[in-house]
Amino acid sequence: MYFDAHTHAHFAAFEKDWKEVIDRALEAGVRLINVGTQKDTSRRAVEVAHEYKEGVYAAVGLHPIHTEKSFHDSQEFGTFSHSQECENVGFTSRGEDFDYEYYKKLAEDPKVVAIGECGLDYYRIEQMANSKEQIPKQRKAFEAQIKLAHDVKKPLMIHCRNAFSDLIGTLKAKSSQLKTDSPGVIHFFTGTTEDAKQLLNLGFSFTFGGVITFARDYDEVIKAIPTDRILSETDAPYVAPVPYRGKRNEPAYVVEVVKKLAEIKNVSVEEMKNQIWENARRIFGI
Repeated sequence: MYFDAHTHAHFAAFEKDWKEVIDRALEAGVRLINVGTQKDTSRRAVEVAHEYKEGVYAAVGLHPIHTEKSFHDSQEFGTFSHSQECENVGFTSRGEDFDYEYYKKLAEDPKVVAIGECGLDYYRIEQMANSKEQIPKQRKAFEAQIKLAHDVKKPLMIHCRNAFSDLIGTLKAKSSQLKTDSPGVIHFFTGTTEDAKQLLNLGFSFTFGGVITFARDYDEVIKAIPTDRILSETDAPYVAPVPYRGKRNEPAYVVEVVKKLAEIKNVSVEEMKNQIWENARRIFGI
């Protein structure tokens, strides 16, 4: 099986054809995890997963940028009706406090295989008027989701941008709450080789997506990470791989990511595909 470890085929970008998109992926031998970013998209990920007997799973959690009033693009949204009002323009969210009991109830569903998309994101934080308040808010929500993952015995699906030092520090401080075998994955990894080394020592794995098919920035860190700690993703509808650049991304395109990973790691596509599937089974228990 090919595996898309992090996708959003339940977002409003797929409002009209989400089922066709997922069916296309399954027909291509791709299994996938739809990842939630706040309450609505987390709930929707679980609903979509239950439409399929196998091959479609969910992750539930609160994205760090949604812990505070922030701009959402028009492709996201948790309920399709919202997208009717804001098509192609996006909207500003009210911000969300992490509701432990709400997410715990979702997380206990057998279709849920990970907690997240959670983590830290300092990319735009310096430009925010309330930046001093935002970092502690993100950390509080992240730590609550680490606890939730521990309580339901599921791995973390981590987002990190411009915050690897704080992320690694938080994970080390909370190491007793991490799953001892496979604590989770760092999605769309953009850190350094040294960051990767520290995260490897904590037991984490890493996903890579379409950007590796047209940018060489990630080649060295991919070479440095053992193959049994690498997974493929699309992050659809964003960042489509070559030869689909400029189009809406979708889970079936993860095949192109696996081809590029195989090239960088100097192994056959079949070997890379099979290893990623084994990694996914180990980490997510599928």
